[in-house]
Amino acid sequence: ATGYNALLRLSVATAIGSGAGLYYLDKNAAHANMEADGLHPADHPFPQKNFLGTFDHASIRRGFQVFKEVCSACHSLDLIYWRNLVGVAYTEEEARDMAAEFEYKDGPNDTGDMFMRPGKLTDPIPAPYANEEAARAANAGALPPDLSLITKARHGGVDYIYSLLTGYCDPPAGVEVREGLNYNPYFPGGAIAMAQNIFDGVVEFEDGTPNTASQIAKDVVTFLNWAAEPELDDRKKIGVKALLIFSTLTAIALWAKRNRWQTLKTRKIVFNPPKNWNKPTPPKN
Repeated sequence: ATGYNALLRLSVATAIGSGAGLYYLDKNAAHANMEADGLHPADHPFPQKNFLGTFDHASIRRGFQVFKEVCSACHSLDLIYWRNLVGVAYTEEEARDMAAEFEYKDGPNDTGDMFMRPGKLTDPIPAPYANEEAARAANAGALPPDLSLITKARHGGVDYIYSLLTGYCDPPAGVEVREGLNYNPYFPGGAIAMAQNIFDGVVEFEDGTPNTASQIAKDVVTFLNWAAEPELDDRKKIGVKALLIFSTLTAIALWAKRNRWQTLKTRKIVFNPPKNWNKPTPPKN
């Protein structure tokens, strides 16, 4: 009996292990075209990814600086306005001063002419190109994507964007990248038109944070994550409040069921007819 039980346990363990292995291979199947899908990014410890984690607003401020000094030369941020930065990374005065550095076309005026004016808080972050055709002409036919929702538009989210920015390297032996493209194993196909722009020291942070390439990439990815989900902090606060409220209501409901409905749910109703009870005789016609 002991040997039979041991054999049974071994068979069950083997079956479970085989099933788990087959499931893993099914979800992570190796195939000849893996390069076309891009290298899967690692899981990076961004605090906002945790269940109760929130954005690092100092990182958002540094990330916008990186975007303004590096990324905005090619990429737009159409869904973000200067006013969105107020209370998140900048004061109202700072945001107004940054907006005033740019000129926007407005009008018409009293004579029917368009005119240029300094930017206001209600203006969007300016785009580097006037239209899609101008963007393609300046980038050898490639269209730099708008970054407003980029962390939600790419599989892997912030982990993919961070890995892409820091993942440039020389192509392995046997891999040829045509002129004008750059090798990045995280990009589907391995060849990307965007050149590497994140290096050590490419930005000088005003708060004295070390400006290593990994820190710069982390900050700009945090900013882009906020741009895609500016309501994330508030959503988590509301979620915590909702959990506390519904947990309290659930406890009250359980207490009421146990202490107020117990007598009704457990009582027994019995009918005891009289001992001398006789069936009445029907009346005679």
